[in-house]
Amino acid sequence: MDFSWVNDGNAWAGLVALLLLEVVLGIDNIVFLSILTGRLPEADRPRARFTGLGLAFIMRLALLFSIAWIMGLKETVLPVGDFIKLSWKDIILITGGLFLIYKAVHEIHNKLEGVEHEAQPAAKSQFAGVIAQIVVIDLVFSLDSVITAVGMVKHLSIMIISVIAAIAFMLAFAGKVSEFIEKHPTVKMLALAFLVLIGVNLLAEGFHQHIEKGFTYFAMAFSIGVEMLNLKMNAGKAIKLHGSEP
Repeated sequence: MDFSWVNDGNAWAGLVALLLLEVVLGIDNIVFLSILTGRLPEADRPRARFTGLGLAFIMRLALLFSIAWIMGLKETVLPVGDFIKLSWKDIILITGGLFLIYKAVHEIHNKLEGVEHEAQPAAKSQFAGVIAQIVVIDLVFSLDSVITAVGMVKHLSIMIISVIAAIAFMLAFAGKVSEFIEKHPTVKMLALAFLVLIGVNLLAEGFHQHIEKGFTYFAMAFSIGVEMLNLKMNAGKAIKLHGSEP
């Protein structure tokens, strides 16, 4: 592996930018992982998170070492009318977007109907089903991540370092994020809304309608900020209420 870039200031700047971007993109993965693993028994959640992120790491490395194949995914395979020409990359993004929207809307519907957990199958098949869904969406996120990396930097070693850092970030925070989402129903609903938004973004990207990711993440950050204020306000009211009781 080539590390000749270590004396190149521009390469280091590219590494820092890519690291930040990969970490931000990893937030999508963490939210989806948290929602899915929340349907498992509490004892199985850490194993599911570790397995899902481990598979994401393997997929991203495999895709990085198949850059020529990745670039080939951009070639048109399915013309749609006179204006849109879909490649395998577009088809994967569209499929992933539809899958995310379906899962998020399904979960939102269950919460509105009061069905927090449907009748669950046997533990092993339930665990395998969650992992299979994680693998499907990890493939979409991994493809998006790798294509972004290839477009930003030239050195494979920089891409691998950024992927390792992103997975390490997700491993460090996925558990805490999952616990927080499960403890606060309104935050869980907000997370599901984020998944719908991310799914729409993927769908639009697949049809060559680019939506600036910065707008999406700003909206998410702003919504989280407002929700944190609501939680703090409600916690303050609860303390005053209990404090005023005899």
